Amino acid sequence: MVFSKAQCLVLLLLWNFTDAGRILMNMKQRVRDVQLQRAKQHLLTVALQHVKEGRIHQQLDHFNRQDAKTFPQRFFVNEAFWQRPDGPVFLFIGGEGPVYEFDVLAGHHVDMAAEHGALLLAVEHRYYGESINPDGLKTENLAHLSSQQALTDLAVLHQYIVQSFSLSRRNIWISFGGSYSGALSAWFRGKFPHLVFGAVASSAPVKAELDFSAYSDAVGLSLMNEAVGGSEKCVSAVREAFGATEALMIRNVSQVAKDFRCCQTPKDHRDQVELMQSLADIVMGTVQYNEESVLMSISDLCGVMTNQSAAYETEREPYQRLVKLSQIYRSSSEEPCLDVSHEKTVKNLMDTTVQSERRAERQWTYQTCTEFGFYQTCEDASCPFSGMVTLRSQTEICLELFGISQKSLPGRVAFTNRYYGGDEPHTHRVLYVNGGVDPWKELSVGNRTDGGEEAESVFIGDSAHCADMARGRVTDRRSLKNARQEIEKHVESWLKTAQQEKKIFDHKQMKQ
Repeated sequence: MVFSKAQCLVLLLLWNFTDAGRILMNMKQRVRDVQLQRAKQHLLTVALQHVKEGRIHQQLDHFNRQDAKTFPQRFFVNEAFWQRPDGPVFLFIGGEGPVYEFDVLAGHHVDMAAEHGALLLAVEHRYYGESINPDGLKTENLAHLSSQQALTDLAVLHQYIVQSFSLSRRNIWISFGGSYSGALSAWFRGKFPHLVFGAVASSAPVKAELDFSAYSDAVGLSLMNEAVGGSEKCVSAVREAFGATEALMIRNVSQVAKDFRCCQTPKDHRDQVELMQSLADIVMGTVQYNEESVLMSISDLCGVMTNQSAAYETEREPYQRLVKLSQIYRSSSEEPCLDVSHEKTVKNLMDTTVQSERRAERQWTYQTCTEFGFYQTCEDASCPFSGMVTLRSQTEICLELFGISQKSLPGRVAFTNRYYGGDEPHTHRVLYVNGGVDPWKELSVGNRTDGGEEAESVFIGDSAHCADMARGRVTDRRSLKNARQEIEKHVESWLKTAQQEKKIFDHKQMKQ
């Protein structure tokens, strides 16, 4: 095994790409970047010499023994806290994006590793970051990109780490992940319970859903949630603004393009859908991350949409307020105009060159087409956005990019749920953590009796997507601080249980 020392701190990328909208992806990337900035002061005190980067050559197809092709999978190890030789192993699972030194240097799982003397390990998902072959993005080669292959990668890596660090059955493994990687954490425990003793699954969409209309509905409910700064007036203003935008686009599309500073006039229907999706992304990203957002919080957004002060005298109508939100987004992201070209979107997604480790949109789009769906549609009357964003408009991309027919999608999603169990996975020692503001909670597991046993879960009523995974801040809400304490109690309990079981096993072995 060849290791190279981590040379410096690098800018973080997006936590994940669990949503298809370009603007929402950009907002996630900036959230991840800001999290690194917040952690920098802490990281300066960490001995970077303990962090090592490694590569393991994984089989490209674990389920075809006659196929000898491989790919390099990247991982990071931090030995700073490890109490040799029997200390536990905390595995941070990467999702649809790169992993970095950051993932073994900062975060709630790192704080717990310091508490329990754990060896820290972060592994990158196949086909993302640097864990991809040069020709990996070609459509025919994407066939080996799946969650099933990724979980088998983890099993192989487990064996590799055990051998490389001379681990034994005394080293207890706990896995961690958020969003898609949170689902992987739960599934790894479910499919390989002999390898990982417990799993924390934060904001984990373990149920695949082709038509994820519940996402938009949940956003609407959060916009009404007074505990986080929402109101009925706010969601009504958002709904009215989108309706007005759609109506004006029919009468005067050039005016809409001018008002929202579009890079192109959206005369084509697909471009109009791109515009409506982009505007919805601004609202959805704000809700999904709320106080973790780099743009604004729900309270800020609702202030823009409903404020009646003199400062908004010239922007009384909801449509004008939506234009204002778009201006705030462009100013914050330093985008001169709003790109609404569907043709450009498709062209970018068809690019198969592995240009940089930041590349992830094509891969994740493939996984939504082949495994998960997750298409955030707006065809229900309860949706506060534009009804132009339909399941058909969202899934046409599967045929355009990969030749995957729309009629095949329901069967693919159904298989995923049969394979993993959907939101009734019957897993043991998996802790599902969800925020009440986060729309992805709709596809996760909550407190209920499941298979005769209550699912282990932590629900944070006023918290956002994956908020529990970040390092604690003084400004965190009390509910978030309490949730982290609950997670810590579960992890501590698992480690104690594992030690007790091993003592019983060793005692039996001695008597034989």
